[in-house]
Amino acid sequence: MQGDRTATLSAMAAPMVGMMQQIGIKEPDKAQVLVQEVVMPTLIAHYDELLDIQARGFATILGQDDLQAISTFYATPAGKRLAAAQPQLAQIQLAGLQQWMQSVGPEMQGKIVKAVQAHGWVIGGPAKAR
Repeated sequence: MQGDRTATLSAMAAPMVGMMQQIGIKEPDKAQVLVQEVVMPTLIAHYDELLDIQARGFATILGQDDLQAISTFYATPAGKRLAAAQPQLAQIQLAGLQQWMQSVGPEMQGKIVKAVQAHGWVIGGPAKAR
């Protein structure tokens, strides 16, 4: 999972600027300064902790042979590119998940209301025995 540490961390900088803007630092230049002065040094200092968490997570699900094969893959050029692209891919997947949830949200909400009514429940009211 380690891949190219520098490339992985560098790929995280742009999404972090967006995150700064989401928390209220609207000016892109100020957000960029905070990312370079605070966010990136903090992430760099704690990067090995992330690797440890990820490694333990992988080890809970995958056996030693699979982990060795994955390690071998990440040592290849394609594996290194995948490792470096992970932050951007995660951002894209999160955005896709949010878009998907927004698209199914109204349908789900309507079905939830109908199910609550079918059970005779009151939303936000006292619990009603059935």
